[in-house]
Amino acid sequence: MNDLALASLVASPWILVPLATIWRVRHSRELSQDSASVSPGSPLVSVVVPARDEHRNIESCVRSILAGGYRNTEVVVVDDRSTDGTADVVRALARGGERLTLIENPPLPDGWFGKPWACATGAESARGDVICFTDADARHGPDLVARAVNAMNARQLDMLSVAGHQELGTFWERVVQPHVFWMIASRYGGTETVNRSKRPKDKIANGQCIFVRRSAYASIGGHEAVRDQVAEDVALAQRLFAAGKRTELILGRDELTTRMYTSLREIMAGWRKNIFAGGREAMPGGRIGQAIFPALLLLSPLLTLLPPVALLVQAFAGGPRWLLLAWAIALAAQVTTWAAVYRWMGAPMRFAALFPLGSIVVAIVAIQAIARGSRVEWKGRAYLTSSHVPHSSR
Repeated sequence: MNDLALASLVASPWILVPLATIWRVRHSRELSQDSASVSPGSPLVSVVVPARDEHRNIESCVRSILAGGYRNTEVVVVDDRSTDGTADVVRALARGGERLTLIENPPLPDGWFGKPWACATGAESARGDVICFTDADARHGPDLVARAVNAMNARQLDMLSVAGHQELGTFWERVVQPHVFWMIASRYGGTETVNRSKRPKDKIANGQCIFVRRSAYASIGGHEAVRDQVAEDVALAQRLFAAGKRTELILGRDELTTRMYTSLREIMAGWRKNIFAGGREAMPGGRIGQAIFPALLLLSPLLTLLPPVALLVQAFAGGPRWLLLAWAIALAAQVTTWAAVYRWMGAPMRFAALFPLGSIVVAIVAIQAIARGSRVEWKGRAYLTSSHVPHSSR
C-alpha cells in the first residue's frame, strides 16, 4: 500500500462520518411546503410563552405572534417570577387588545423544573384545541401558525415541532453554536430520519416551537410527565410517541427565528445546563447508553481537534511521511465540512478556519457539565434531574 492510500485510510473517518451526517440531514421537510391559507372554522391556537427574566426578548416575541396571519390565536405569557420587568412589558402590550393574557406563575413546586412548570401553568389557562409552546427568544413569521395547523391536519399529527433559523450575531455565537447543532444533527439526522424512526429515543422536538393537540397533551399528563427533565421538549416528544401519538419534526427556517444566546458566557451557561443532563436522557440503550454517554460527549470535540493538533505536533516532532499526509488530508476534509456547516447555520464560511476554537469551547462545556452530573443551574435556580426511559406502546 503506497503512502497516499495508507494516508487516505487513516483520514477516512474525518471524511466518511461528515458525509454520512450530511446525507442523513439532507432528507428534511420544510414547513414552507405546507399551505398558508386559513380555512373557516380553523381551531383556536393558544400560544404559551414561558418567560423568566426575558425583558430583552419578550416584546419582539409577542408582537411577532400577534402580527401573524392566523387570527384565531390567543397568546398566554407566563411570567415565571421575573425580576427584570418582563411582566411590565407584557402588561403594556396587553392594553392594546384582548388576545394577550399575562399570568403570574405560582411558586415552583418541589420536583419541578422552571420551564415545565411555567408551560403547565400556561396550558391550564389556555383555551385552544391546539397549544403552541414557544420560547420568549423566538420570533414567529406571519405564516407560521397557519402552516403548522395545516401540516398537522394534512398528516393527522398530534404534535408538530418546528426547527427554525438560529440567528448568530456575535463572534462567539458564530464560532460555537454551529458545533452544538452539528452534534445534534450527527445524533438525530434530518427531519425525515427522525420522523421515520420507530424508537421513542430517536424522537426529538425543538422547545422553541412545539404545536400539540390538547387531547394528546392531556392524555400523557401534560408537562407534569416531564416535570424533572432539563430537555423537556425532547422528553415530551418521546413520551407522546411512546403513548402511540403521531409526532413530527419539521424545518421552518422561513417561519421561525431564534437567537438563543448573545455572549460566550450565555452560550457556555446555556449548553452546560443541558448538553450532558439532557443528552444523557435521550441516549438509546437504557442505563448502559446513559453510562457511556459522558465518553461519547467528549469524543466529538476531541476527535475534531485531533487532526490539527496531530499535524502541528508531527510538523515539529517529525514522523512518517504517510502519517503527516494523513493528518493533512483529515484537516482539509474538516475545513471543507465546517465551511458547509457554518454556511448552513448562516455564519460566514471564513469561520471554518476557527473550527478548533469552537471545539475547545464545546469540550470545556462538556467537561463542566459532566462534572456537575445531574445538578443543573439556570437563571438563579438549581435542579436535580431524574431519569425516565419511555417505552413504546407500539
